[in-house]
Amino acid sequence: MKFKCQVDIARDRATVIEFFDNPDNMQYWQDDFISFDHQDGEPGMPGATSIIKYKRVELLETILERNLPDAFHGSYEGSWGKNTMYNYFEELGPNQTRWRAEVEYVRKTALMMKLMATLFPSMFRKQTQKWMDQFKYFVESKT
Repeated sequence: MKFKCQVDIARDRATVIEFFDNPDNMQYWQDDFISFDHQDGEPGMPGATSIIKYKRVELLETILERNLPDAFHGSYEGSWGKNTMYNYFEELGPNQTRWRAEVEYVRKTALMMKLMATLFPSMFRKQTQKWMDQFKYFVESKT
């Protein structure tokens, strides 16, 4: 399953990246976020791994590519399966940045996850879009 989302943020790209690249900010725009714990590798760099905990799920993040301010790609694996998220940041103007995400679920291991992906595929896109919209609000309200 693949989908795309995007949001236009009324801030310059450097500011957007500053907020996006700081794990301490995740609590302000990702629902049910509990913690971000670096595990291995150089933090923030390709190959680095971290555990991201939410109220209902724990994810292993592996950074695949870091080419900021243009792109940041990671894989996220949990008991439900694995997805890859490709993030792109485009400067639209002096105070306008587009964050575009392409998400691919490459493996769904939990039966409930397989059923939900089959019956309600838009649910996954809506959750990603919700977090991107919340990030937009967070950045625009803080700068």
